[in-house]
Amino acid sequence: MKFLFRVCVASLLLSELSSFASEPLNLWYREPAQKWVEALPLGNGRLGGMVFGGVEREHIQFNEQTLWLGDEIDMGSYQPFGELFVDFAPASASDYRRELSLDDAIHRVSYSANGVKFLRECFVSQPDQIMVLHFTADKPGNYSGTVQLTDMHKAAIRAEGNKLISTGALTNNLAYEAQVLVLNDGGKVDASNNRITVTKADGLTILLAAGTSFANDPAKGWRGAHPHETVSRQLDAAAKKSFEQLRAAHIADFQNLFSRVKLDLGASPDTSTLDRLDAYKQHKNDPALEALLFQYGRYLLISSSRPGGIPANLQGIWNADLRPAWYSGYTTDINIEMNYWLAETTALPECTEPLFTWIQHLATVRKKGVQEALKTKRGWIIYSTNNPMGGNSTWQIHRPGSAWLVQHLWSHYAFGSDKDFLRSVAYPALKDVVEYWEDHLVARPDGKLITPDGWSPEHGPGGKGDGHGFHPGVSYDQEIVWDLFSNYIEAADELGVDSDYRAKVAAMRDKLLTPKIGKWGQLQEWMEDADDPNDHHRHTSHLFAVYPGRQISPLTMPELANAAKVSLNARGDVSTGWSTAWKINFWARLHDGDRAHKLAAQLISACMLPNLFDTHPPFQMDGNFGCTSGIAEMLLQSQLKESGGYVLHLLPALPAAWPDGSVSGFRARGGFDVAMKWQKGKLISATIHSFDGNPCRLLYGNDSRLLKIARGENYEWTAAK
Repeated sequence: MKFLFRVCVASLLLSELSSFASEPLNLWYREPAQKWVEALPLGNGRLGGMVFGGVEREHIQFNEQTLWLGDEIDMGSYQPFGELFVDFAPASASDYRRELSLDDAIHRVSYSANGVKFLRECFVSQPDQIMVLHFTADKPGNYSGTVQLTDMHKAAIRAEGNKLISTGALTNNLAYEAQVLVLNDGGKVDASNNRITVTKADGLTILLAAGTSFANDPAKGWRGAHPHETVSRQLDAAAKKSFEQLRAAHIADFQNLFSRVKLDLGASPDTSTLDRLDAYKQHKNDPALEALLFQYGRYLLISSSRPGGIPANLQGIWNADLRPAWYSGYTTDINIEMNYWLAETTALPECTEPLFTWIQHLATVRKKGVQEALKTKRGWIIYSTNNPMGGNSTWQIHRPGSAWLVQHLWSHYAFGSDKDFLRSVAYPALKDVVEYWEDHLVARPDGKLITPDGWSPEHGPGGKGDGHGFHPGVSYDQEIVWDLFSNYIEAADELGVDSDYRAKVAAMRDKLLTPKIGKWGQLQEWMEDADDPNDHHRHTSHLFAVYPGRQISPLTMPELANAAKVSLNARGDVSTGWSTAWKINFWARLHDGDRAHKLAAQLISACMLPNLFDTHPPFQMDGNFGCTSGIAEMLLQSQLKESGGYVLHLLPALPAAWPDGSVSGFRARGGFDVAMKWQKGKLISATIHSFDGNPCRLLYGNDSRLLKIARGENYEWTAAK
């Protein structure tokens, strides 16, 4: 808790040291949503809702993140929960506006009808664990209508007084329940025909609570108590509070996370989000829209991944389909990892806790050895696609998947310097997976260590593109194992433990087959020089060493970095949403800000739905998360480590499209908080706050400074006059 608190304190401190524009961060529209991909998302990490904002009918489709089919073997899929409808008399509305404020995570609808001004506010509270809808009008007695609850799995709905209840169970015996409570201000409320009727109320407050019997613990068989008592308690406790109290607690909780980072790239035009999207597609510059999308990714992660829950899935927590694409699961050959790339850099370390817990549980389930193909002597491996309980699709064994996952544990330590976390969580997990690869690597005749049965997701061996079969020495595998060994070595050094085994791992790392440059100047995807320059596959897995790895950098391996550029150019820019987002990160790491910006612009123009959800197609949340991490990488990088500490590279890939701007609250490895301001494409000031007193090298252009900032102190960088 000490570490999490200091992030907040430092971010507030740096915000005071620099002046930043208070640009409103709103998605807003002139009409209600007609389709799900036009509705706007709310969430508290566990409970999520898509709000349509209709005048005559408010429609909210809601989810609870643990409503899953499947078990430790069968994949199952993430399930929608139900829908809430609030129907009013027909009305001809004017001055309509619906908006989602990212600053306070509140959805608002306002309009006028028959001389009355109406306002509707909706949010999902983390402190109170409920969804809240609040309806007001500037004249009394103007709310008459009905409230209905539906269940996606056809559970019976019953009305009790001013409450609606749905109770059911999935085919895997997961029990679930939702309750809706209607609180009227004036007028009256009646229950009949499994709905609630409101007559001439001055205003309404509707509370929704939902839960399941899921227990996030394999030792308990993933099941806990029936949710009825918990849901009832949450609803009753919230009903005793005023709307103002509920809203204030929600805002304070959300802003504690969201307000840590400020990004100013310019003023927003005073027009709707759809108008801005349309103008952007016509190549009209809108840096503020790019900043909005950056913050939207942070908003979505806060809303879909909170401590005590399970990780954000392929769709965050928002899903309306009984058979969602790719199960709405956790795909480990890029997607689940991309979901969390932004967390450390953009000051949301708390949001990673569900991922870390899931990794630990996944290892526990895999070590049971129930699935023959995944049995290992030491360590653990996985299939490509998994559910919260360790079940999987059995599509394609993904041997390096566990190594990629535990990279996130090391990154958490690298950013936060939490020795207790390193000692108790990260180091044991790293060593566990290292031992698997110690057993599994084989030596070529020349002594180079290779993976004997690799895969380049989702491209297939030998460039065949079928996604099946195996191949030795695949670059993707080799790069992830190199990353794993490097992280383990540094972790052992930090703790001062296992010196003999640390030396053995270092020797193995030195023998690994490393990336090669092929005959047309590309970074080879395969051990053999067999890449096709006309291959435009969406996956660029062999560039893991560029991002999120750290093996290849223009600062340390310029020739290999140039080969990576050749490979990226051959693959092409046009691709699916998440692939485009990954390429933003690649080009940022390759210090080409204009190319990274081009990919960000392409993502917005070609891969954004009306509500700014990324589309593969169909909708996938990873593209939103990956875009945010890519923009962060354009402005600050800290992946390289020297004997003198981490290199804090300021504005390594600033594009010409952002000549003036500022950022505060970014975090860097080694325990630093960074604020910067630039004008005419040049850095003019930076403030570096040190949490732990670690050394670092500050790098901007040709300016390189070795620093030792005392714990809790700041270093001020200013441009030379």
